[in-house]
Amino acid sequence: MGRGSSLLPCSLKMDANRRQSGIQQLLAAEQEAQQIVNAARAAKSARLRQAKEEAEREIAEYRAQMEAEFQRKVAESSGDSGANVKRLEQETTEKIEQLKQQAASISPEVIQMLLRHVTTVKN
Repeated sequence: MGRGSSLLPCSLKMDANRRQSGIQQLLAAEQEAQQIVNAARAAKSARLRQAKEEAEREIAEYRAQMEAEFQRKVAESSGDSGANVKRLEQETTEKIEQLKQQAASISPEVIQMLLRHVTTVKN
């Protein structure tokens, strides 16, 4: 019996050591898992930051393209405006010439009519 009782404390010590070892393994696994989670969060944050920067770059490029297109259209329409002004000036000049010709053609008749009315005396 003396022997059996001496085995028991040794067995308890081994169980306690195994439990302690199991706890240490669990703690180590938990730390490793936490490191993996932290690394994943950092990678996700970096990807989000990179995606945001890329989106901002694309937006800036698109904005520059649209601004260039707008400026080109403004330049084209103002060029058309200059052509319209030229055309209107030419049409106006032609119309003035037509009116001068019409006035010159009826001017002698108008002068005769005015002279006749001015020189005729009515009672």
